[in-house]
Amino acid sequence: MDLSELERDNTGRCRLSSPVPAVCLKDPCALGVDEAGRGPVLGPMVYAICYCPLSRLSDLEALKVADSKTLTENERERLFAKMEEDGDFVGWALDILSPNLISTSMLGRVKYNLNSLSHDTAAGLIQYALDQGVKVTQVFVDTVGMPETYQARLQQRFPGVEVTVKAKADSLFPVVSAASIFAKVARDQAVKSWQFVESVQDLDSDYGSGYPNDPKTKAWLRKHVDPVFGFPQFVRFSWSTAQAILEKEAEGVTWEDSAAEEDPERPGTITSYFLSQGPQTCRPQVPHRYFQERGLEAANSL
Repeated sequence: MDLSELERDNTGRCRLSSPVPAVCLKDPCALGVDEAGRGPVLGPMVYAICYCPLSRLSDLEALKVADSKTLTENERERLFAKMEEDGDFVGWALDILSPNLISTSMLGRVKYNLNSLSHDTAAGLIQYALDQGVKVTQVFVDTVGMPETYQARLQQRFPGVEVTVKAKADSLFPVVSAASIFAKVARDQAVKSWQFVESVQDLDSDYGSGYPNDPKTKAWLRKHVDPVFGFPQFVRFSWSTAQAILEKEAEGVTWEDSAAEEDPERPGTITSYFLSQGPQTCRPQVPHRYFQERGLEAANSL
């Protein structure tokens, strides 16, 4: 799998895809959706779709595709190569979401949680296949959250497609199993070939599993936390494991414009301005540092 596009810029998201088989443009197709790397504190999350004609699902099943978590790395690589060889009836597409994108989405001023990010990514890949002309008539998705709610949401967005959302769909439907293999192979390769944009001293390439409860992963995080700049962008700093290490190992930060936070009194509610006693029950607004340094005050009258 060619990940050169991701290696050039791994700070956002990257979409990769196979050519669309000609038969998928004219014959009704089934499409499976799955992901790899949702839980780890290190590396990207990869969403994948795999699609093929309904008439060829038995051929896909004959490859003995299975949930990628039940396969060895060598088995996944072999099945991936085989499906690539069968490109005359099997197509795929990937969305690779960087750790930086995941964390900034989750910690932004407007929160964008992992479930919403996952749902939107899956829907975006389905739409991508449709935009490419793939004649999708059935969609099978491994659930994130409540399957009934997720299915209703996708069914509403794609009314002309029969949508099925199930837990453990990657072990129930071969087309989802195939998607899970594409996602897992892509994530494994992305982690192995990760291009660090930071200059990391004595970089240790043995990350462990990347999951938060792995002692080897925790040791890697403690080794590679900078007391000022935090973690490399390979780390999902929104994960509680990373945040706990930051709080313990990194320097504290005091923002000069946050002097108001030193006041133990909490600010009044906005409704207090409309009460009879007026706004005096609320904490006075502290002028910005720009005005304080220049001795500027608000003019009450002219």
